Amino acid sequence: MNASPSQPHPAEWTETQGLLSAEERDLPAGRHQFHKEQMMARIREDLRTTAVAPARNSPSTAPARPRPFLRRAVLLPALACALAAAVVGGVALTGGGDAGTSSADGPALTTRIGAADARGAQPLLDHIALAAADTSETTVRADQFLYIASKVASTYPKTVGDKTTIVTQKLHSRQVWQSPDGRDGWLIEPGNTGKDGITLAGPNPARSAYDRLAKLPTDPAALLRRIYQESDAVRDPEVPRDQAAFVAIGDLLTESYPPAKLTPALFKAAARIPGVVAVNDAVDAVGRHGVAVARLDEQNGERTEWIFDKKTYAFLGERSVQVGPSDTFKKGTVTFTIAITRRAVVDAMKEVPGEEG
Repeated sequence: MNASPSQPHPAEWTETQGLLSAEERDLPAGRHQFHKEQMMARIREDLRTTAVAPARNSPSTAPARPRPFLRRAVLLPALACALAAAVVGGVALTGGGDAGTSSADGPALTTRIGAADARGAQPLLDHIALAAADTSETTVRADQFLYIASKVASTYPKTVGDKTTIVTQKLHSRQVWQSPDGRDGWLIEPGNTGKDGITLAGPNPARSAYDRLAKLPTDPAALLRRIYQESDAVRDPEVPRDQAAFVAIGDLLTESYPPAKLTPALFKAAARIPGVVAVNDAVDAVGRHGVAVARLDEQNGERTEWIFDKKTYAFLGERSVQVGPSDTFKKGTVTFTIAITRRAVVDAMKEVPGEEG
């Protein structure tokens, strides 16, 4: 699961993308839960138009902490709204992005749609699980932090006046630190947070916390039952149950640090979800080609793909591609993409591996 790759130019991207513009955001009403970044765009609009004040969340509807994850596809609408309120209570947006970059949105990100093979999913996941099992266990002390660096971008509808266009935000960096118990953390995402980032600390442990993951069952059948139970508790009723479980496992492959004993079980559990397929070619956010394990959400025609190196089966990243009919996106549109560029255990918050402090 460790990844520290080079970053080639994104060969399949149509053009360079721009950062999300908070000034011109008016997302259409509807099933925004199917599009991760659309919900985040609504949060950013709330941040732009709402005075910053201490948030008071109802314990029955939401955790009292902003989550470091990009994905919101399975959240109940009430939980999503409460989450937005939590962010409003603790974050002030900056209007710009990385130094020297434009905040303008760019053309929609598109890609070639890889061929899906239902029979190939099981053997592919078997190979991936074997490769994941062939790793040593990382020792994580209670006073350390799990560090994940990534490159992300997303495509969404933007309305200016009476005209709506499909645009893509610029590929940008994202860094997350999380304590093993999930009660402390930090997020730096230029353009979406201030240059110094925002705290992820809170009284309730993050669901992705290393300590919590270490307690999950490693038997694939038992693990999958737990995943269904937990995703059922928070998913939007319109999101198919099997898709929500697939999404939940994908979250644990991206911005978390699953223990070595758990990782193979996650892949074996995924193989038991109906509708999972293998995809012969997929490209991550920084242009690395690989094979993918994927599942189509038949409700919205969007396929979620976990991308792996073709030779080593190392996890590279994830993307969501429109492959079915949609009133919003053309086929081949990449609605979300993330490439994991580094995972590490560090001794202090905001410590970056390889940098001298």
